[in-house]
Amino acid sequence: MIANDALAGDRAYAVFEAGVSPGEASVAGGGGYVNGKSDWQVHTVSADYELAGDGDATSTRVNVDVPGVGAAGFSLPDESDALADWLGDMLGYAVDVHRDPAGFQDRSRASGSTIISEATLEEVASWYDGIDSDEMCQRLRPNIVVDGVDAFWEDRLIAEPDSHVEFQLGEAFIRGVNSCRRCVVPSRDPDTGAEYPEFRTRFINQRKATLPEWNGGDRFDGFFQLMTNTIVPDSTAGTVIELGAKVEIRGTVATN
Repeated sequence: MIANDALAGDRAYAVFEAGVSPGEASVAGGGGYVNGKSDWQVHTVSADYELAGDGDATSTRVNVDVPGVGAAGFSLPDESDALADWLGDMLGYAVDVHRDPAGFQDRSRASGSTIISEATLEEVASWYDGIDSDEMCQRLRPNIVVDGVDAFWEDRLIAEPDSHVEFQLGEAFIRGVNSCRRCVVPSRDPDTGAEYPEFRTRFINQRKATLPEWNGGDRFDGFFQLMTNTIVPDSTAGTVIELGAKVEIRGTVATN
């Protein structure tokens, strides 16, 4: 379900350095967030979740496991402090776990769900030895994956700076904004945090060579970009997106 501007429960919890409040932290620049960008050890944490209710992360059960450390389970939000203690012991420094039902989004102008095509994941995975489309999906972490369309189909959802591309996904109306700038995370093994040699250089060269004619023009001022960021009109909040929902590009709309 779409809640506010993103999928319900998306990034409802975040880990911070101890004593740093969400209002003081900056996702884009790190600034107190503890994530895969700021600490490679985060990649070693395997986690699964049992969401309750409507997916707003209330009364959520999270089970975590780290090779060589062990496994544990926590009921959130009641045991947030216990989870913080467990993570702190594993990471080697104190952390806090905070919750925001609206989600800790790091794209103020495009805080909706991210979207990519299955064919894109397959194409980009083919650029690297030993990486398949499933692992590439883990590395890129899209919210929505669309099947049955061309590689780099998501670039069709990017228009000029004063426009958005509106598309319909099931009953939801969503607007494509820009291509997602990638950080260091995709270059790291999602299970171990190990760096893939020359990942960024190969990505940039291949992205430039395969950029489709529908690429959004000057919106690509760099080539370490992939996946489309979106926004969601208020009228779509609360809409349920079902697996297998059809997607249709409706056209370009002005930003104002």
